[in-house]
Formats: sequence, structure tokens, C-alpha cells
Amino acid sequence: MEGKGVQVLDRALDIIELLSVERDGLGVTEIGLKLDLHKSTVHRLLSALAGRGYIERDDNRGAYRLGLKFVEIGSLRLNQLELKTEASSYLRRLANTVGQPVHLAILRGLDAVYIEKIDPVASIRMYSQIGKRIPVYCSALGKCLLSGLGKDELESALAGIEFTRFTAKTKTTVGEVRADIEGAKRRGWGLDDEEHEAGIRCIASPVRDYTGRIIAAVSVSGDRRVIAADRDEETAGVVMETAAEISKRMGYVPGMEE
Repeated sequence: MEGKGVQVLDRALDIIELLSVERDGLGVTEIGLKLDLHKSTVHRLLSALAGRGYIERDDNRGAYRLGLKFVEIGSLRLNQLELKTEASSYLRRLANTVGQPVHLAILRGLDAVYIEKIDPVASIRMYSQIGKRIPVYCSALGKCLLSGLGKDELESALAGIEFTRFTAKTKTTVGEVRADIEGAKRRGWGLDDEEHEAGIRCIASPVRDYTGRIIAAVSVSGDRRVIAADRDEETAGVVMETAAEISKRMGYVPGMEE
């Protein structure tokens, strides 16, 4: 069964690669001839790919070509690469200023996903956490990322959370998390007060693009004695400054989200 699944995937990728070099697209028969596939197999694979937006059909010519889904995926990947490039020097400066690890994360479903981590010592780069997912409801990064959602989208996201208590301070109700998100939106920074990991506090601020949309969040985290509660405003100030500078590099002009 596994071998058959791989074969189907290979054939689908063959079709995608073939259509990528055919500017005007190809019909089912043409694809079958070029790839030595039965017409019914080609039609079945094209239908599945079209259903996901990877393939489009020109009804006038009956030809298939690559769909806009590839543009969407490519744009997301390019935006991530551009974001990391533009953010790098600012993240490094923040890490050295605060003396604690700095993360850059994006929203994926109900998780905040690390796409960059910078440690304060210039000679040390740790990649072990890049790609790691953390729940949005108990992370400063997640609260900032959720603060960019519209009302209905936010309520839908909150309704889908399956709460897990990681520490004695983990918020486990929609009301508590909604209040934290509203606070993050109002202040411009979010807080994780030992909610995801005991003894660790985190402060984050959102990064916006040229449309004013929140596309990422930057955070600094560390031991509660270092990222101390009595210095939250001071720490939040430098985190927000960093997020604002990265946002500016991404084309954001303050006020455009209003």
C-alpha cells in the first residue's frame, strides 16, 4: 500500500513538473502521452490537484496549467525568507541588549512556529528550536499573533483550542486568553508569565507588513529573575522598538492598520 501511495505521489509530481514548463497548458491526452500514463489516471490526478488549487483548467481550450496555489505557497516562502533577512540584525541587537534569547515566529493554525532564534553571544547560533511549535494560548508570541485576527476569525480560533495545563500559571479558559490577547493588542506587547514553562517569562511584540497585517512576532525570553515583572515596561519597550524597526523594513507605516 505504501509503495502504491508513493507511486501516485510521483505521478502527481511528474504532472506538476511537466505543466511548469508548458506555458499554454496541456490536455489530458497530451499529458498521458508525454508521461506514458493512462488517460483515466491522468484525469483522476488532475481532478485531485485541481480540487486543492494546484491545477487550473482552461474551459475554452480544455487545457490544464499550474494553479494559483503555487503562487500563494511561493509567496509565503519568499516572505519568510525576506522577513528573516530583514529582521536578522535587529534580532541580534535585541538579544545582545537584553542578554537573553530572541525568537521570531509566525502563526500556523493554533501554534506559533519559530522561524528564527538568536542567542546573545555572537559566536553561538542554535538552530535546534527553529521549526518548533508552541501553543498560541500560553505564549507571548501566540497572543501577539492572534491579536491580528478579525473578531470572527479570533473567536473561531479560540473555540478550537484544546487547553493543556503546562504549569500552575497556564491560562485554560477562553475568557482568560481573550483578555490577554486584548491586552496585547492594546499595549502593543504580549506576556507569557511562566505559562508555558515554569520559571520562564517571555515578552513579545507583533511585526506588520506593508498592508498593516500582523505577519510575525518577535520575543525575548528568560529566567523570571532576568525577565523580571518589575521591568516588564522597560523590556517591552525594547522589544516593541525592535518589532517596529522590522515592520518598517517590511514596508509598514504606523497607523495604516486602523
